[in-house]
Amino acid sequence: MAKKHIRLVDTTLRDGSHSISHSYTPEDVAHVAAGLDAAGVEVIEITHGDGLGGSSIQYGLAVSTDLERLRAAAACVRRAKIAVLLLPGIGTKEDLEAAIDCGARVARIATHVTEADISQQHIAFAKKSGMEVLCFLMMAHMVDAAKVLEQAQLMESYGADAVYVVDSAGAMLPNEVREKVSLLSAKLKCGVGHHAHNNLGLAIGNSLAAVESGASIVDGTLRGMGAGAGNASLELLVAALDKAGYETGVGLFQVLDLAADCADRLPSKSAIDPSAIILGYAGVYSSFLLHAYRAAEKFHVDARSVLVELGRRRVVGGQEDMILDVAREMAPHETDPTVDVAL
Repeated sequence: MAKKHIRLVDTTLRDGSHSISHSYTPEDVAHVAAGLDAAGVEVIEITHGDGLGGSSIQYGLAVSTDLERLRAAAACVRRAKIAVLLLPGIGTKEDLEAAIDCGARVARIATHVTEADISQQHIAFAKKSGMEVLCFLMMAHMVDAAKVLEQAQLMESYGADAVYVVDSAGAMLPNEVREKVSLLSAKLKCGVGHHAHNNLGLAIGNSLAAVESGASIVDGTLRGMGAGAGNASLELLVAALDKAGYETGVGLFQVLDLAADCADRLPSKSAIDPSAIILGYAGVYSSFLLHAYRAAEKFHVDARSVLVELGRRRVVGGQEDMILDVAREMAPHETDPTVDVAL
């Protein structure tokens, strides 16, 4: 019996940029993309960590533009498709059109898990432009499986070729991944994917749980580079999926060599440290971490307690102002009310 094929999407050159402060040069991108292409990776995602248009003071300034990096990859990739991430409200249709001109062939449209309706125009534009569309429901741990399905069905109705259960905070356990992915796999006609983060050390286990539950696409990065504790390691995914009886078409030795090469070329900050564990435990965006530590320092409180409280209040991306509010509320009474509270 033929092995089931699992499609691997590499997001080293997008999500991985969080771990190196968005410092990829076009030369870095060309080097990594060429290596991934030669290893047999089918889809290579390239943008700022927060997607097209993400380079900013708020999200982090990149040292090169999305278009410069896309052109660099397009010049050296022979087999793989180049993908871009777009978050409505950060990236625009004009950004997507420019990315297509630079060689992008896959659009990854991402929204919060309850806001699929804002993706309709972007999905429609990408499909009209001839792109494959893979959609993200981020922070999927925050709602039950029925709600994830409801939102996934909206994206499917807009034209998505696949919908991902995205564990943005690295907060999900394998049983939750199984429940949500299996429901989508049973009810959707389009494909189902999973994007894991490693804040609780479960990225590989959760990816395997997703595949066992019907997902046909999973994401990884070289050395697990990514926000917080990083993503599922591409080289570990290739090895684990092979041992589990799946076929990826990706050469294990080749990605091992590329990962070792990148460890020297692009030192990464991704690690399962105490801060990353708290992010996963609390279930908050990895990008909240630095803001929480700054706010905690201003108000003389424990940043870990701030993060846990943010998770309890179910704060999501775009509500960064709540970080200061929570820290202020937790502060000792003697805190100077005139303290500068700018992030």
